[in-house]
Amino acid sequence: MQVQMADTNHSTVTEFILAGLTDKPELQLPLFLLFLGIYLLTVLGNLGMIILILLSSHLHTPMYFFLSSLSFIDLCYSTVITPKMLVNFVAKKNVISYEECMTQLYFFLAFVISECHMLAAMAYDRYVAICNPLLYNVTMSYQICSWMVGGVYGMGLIGAAVHTLCMLRVVFCKANIINHYFCDLFPLMELACSSTYVNEVVLLCLSAFNIFIPTLTILGSYIFIIISILRIKSTEGRFKAFSTCSSHFSAVSVFFGSLAFMYLQPFSVSSKDKGKVSSVFYTTIVPMLNPMIYSLRNRDVKLALNKLFQKKFHV
Repeated sequence: MQVQMADTNHSTVTEFILAGLTDKPELQLPLFLLFLGIYLLTVLGNLGMIILILLSSHLHTPMYFFLSSLSFIDLCYSTVITPKMLVNFVAKKNVISYEECMTQLYFFLAFVISECHMLAAMAYDRYVAICNPLLYNVTMSYQICSWMVGGVYGMGLIGAAVHTLCMLRVVFCKANIINHYFCDLFPLMELACSSTYVNEVVLLCLSAFNIFIPTLTILGSYIFIIISILRIKSTEGRFKAFSTCSSHFSAVSVFFGSLAFMYLQPFSVSSKDKGKVSSVFYTTIVPMLNPMIYSLRNRDVKLALNKLFQKKFHV
C-alpha cells in the first residue's frame, strides 16, 4: 500500500510485505513447526534461567548477574523477530506497517548490539576471576557490574537509535516487498528510492565498532585466561577451565561470525538470500543455545536446580 505525501522527507510507503524464509509451499508447515519448537525452547531456557538466578541466593554473583542479563537480551530479541516470522509461514501475505517495521528494526538492533557488548563484559568477568582472583570482589563489585550492564544497554539503545534515525530519512516509494523474514538494514536499503550512502557509512562504522571492540575484548581476555590456565598444575583444574572457555568461545564464534558475515561488507556485494541464512543463526539458534552452553552444563546451575526441586517436593 502506498500513499503520495507532499513531504519528501517521509516515506510514501505505508506498509511492507515480508517475503519470509522461503516461498515453497511444501516447506511452510515443517519450518513453522521447527521454528515454533526453537522459540519455545528459547523462551523456556532463558526465562527459566532468569527465574533460577533470582531464586537461588548462591547464584547472586557477578557471573550470573551478567548471565541473567544475557538471557533477558536473548529472550527479548528472539521475541522481537520469531513471532512475526511464524506468522509468515501460515499467512498468505505477511504485511507489516511502516511504523511497526521501524519499531521492530529499532528493538532488534538495540538487543543485538547489547548482546555483543554483554558477551565482552562476561569475558572480562572471567578474566578478572581467573587472572586476578584476589581482587575479584573489589573489581567486580555490584556497583561496577551495574554500571557495566547499564553501559551495555546504553550502547545498544544509542546505536539502534542512530541506525533507525538514518533509516527514517530514507524514502520508500516503489517496491515494498522485503526479501527477508524481518525488517533488517540491508533488505530495507535495497528498497530505497533515495540515496543510502549515509546509511551504508554509518552501518559499516557502527558495525565495526560493535563487532571489533567486543571481539578484541573477548580475545584479549581469553589470551590472558589461557596463559593463566597453562600455569595451573592440576590437570583437572586445567580441563575444567578449558572446557568452560571452549563452550563460551564456540557460542561467541557463531554469534560474531554470523554478524560479521552479514554486516562487515560493502552493501553492493550483499546477496538477497545470504542475509537470511546468517540471520537465522543469531536471531533464533544462538538465543536457544546460550542457556545450554552457559548454564545447563554448569555445576552451580545444576546444584541450584536440584535445590529448587527438593524444596518444591518437600513442601
